[in-house]
Amino acid sequence: MPKQKLSKKASIAKKKRDLTKAKSPYRKAAKADSQKKRRAAVKAGRSIAGKDYDHKTSTFKSVKANRGNDGQGTKKEGKRKYKIKK
Repeated sequence: MPKQKLSKKASIAKKKRDLTKAKSPYRKAAKADSQKKRRAAVKAGRSIAGKDYDHKTSTFKSVKANRGNDGQGTKKEGKRKYKIKK
């Protein structure tokens, strides 16, 4: 996918929005949880190369399958109906 063509001003604004979203409490918890699950899976001897942890189904999926709501697109995803298990 080609890089989004934005003006300098729009690019700076998008970078700021993206960083704010990435640092939200949910994203921080999700990233920490994914790292924890990955370490546990590797320790248990599972092959997870090229896979991401999917918090919705609590499984490891290919990176492609884990993006965009399983092919449904992010517009149909709606509000989050699941929480990070601690």
